[in-house]
Amino acid sequence: MTDTATATGTNTGTHPAAHTVSKSEQAYAAVKARIVDGAYSPGYRLVLAKIAEDLGVSVVPVREAIRRLEAEGLVTFERNVGATVAGIDPTEYLYTMQTLSIVEGAATALSAPLIGPADIARARAVNAEMRACLQHFDPVRFTRLNQDFHSMLFEHCPNPHILDLVHRGWNRLASLRSSTFRFVPRRAHESVDEHEALLKLIESGATSDEIEKAARLHRSATLDAYLAQAAATDQHTPQQ
Repeated sequence: MTDTATATGTNTGTHPAAHTVSKSEQAYAAVKARIVDGAYSPGYRLVLAKIAEDLGVSVVPVREAIRRLEAEGLVTFERNVGATVAGIDPTEYLYTMQTLSIVEGAATALSAPLIGPADIARARAVNAEMRACLQHFDPVRFTRLNQDFHSMLFEHCPNPHILDLVHRGWNRLASLRSSTFRFVPRRAHESVDEHEALLKLIESGATSDEIEKAARLHRSATLDAYLAQAAATDQHTPQQ
């Protein structure tokens, strides 16, 4: 009897902790998804009680989720306002994309020798989905597929420090990526073609330098398209 009671007590004691973790993860995933897909736009005030009510959880896991998102740069705290979705800072976007082009290029090159035929097939299947997505363009879905594609190419990177920098870069871009392809939709067409070229390089056993250069230029081309469009938009904006 004693053993049974002890075992039962132990299980009861650990269950709430596991429950709390799952609720926190649920809140984190839900709020992040809403930021990425634009439902919570830059500057949107995140009212913890309202979010908790919407998700059917208490305020505690929502607060934990908001703290994680703040650490990722997706949420900011303002005095007398509280938690808000981080704004799109063109300079931050520039620096993040420049940095990501370097570290992701290196990670992809280091991953290449470890990428097998099955990985190539999966990446090519995702790229085919991206190409199909162009017919009735959905920038949010395209962005998610784009991240899936690149993750397959850099996740084999044996250097954990470089891989950490890549993940940090993607996290910083999470609130901007959907806006990027909305802003320059023609870039999506070019991106899909460049993906196939990158896969062919890896398949052919190209050198590390060739793969790194291709991956870096692919990222830089998106930045260049964004900056060109931003400049054109500014020129056509009436001065107040």
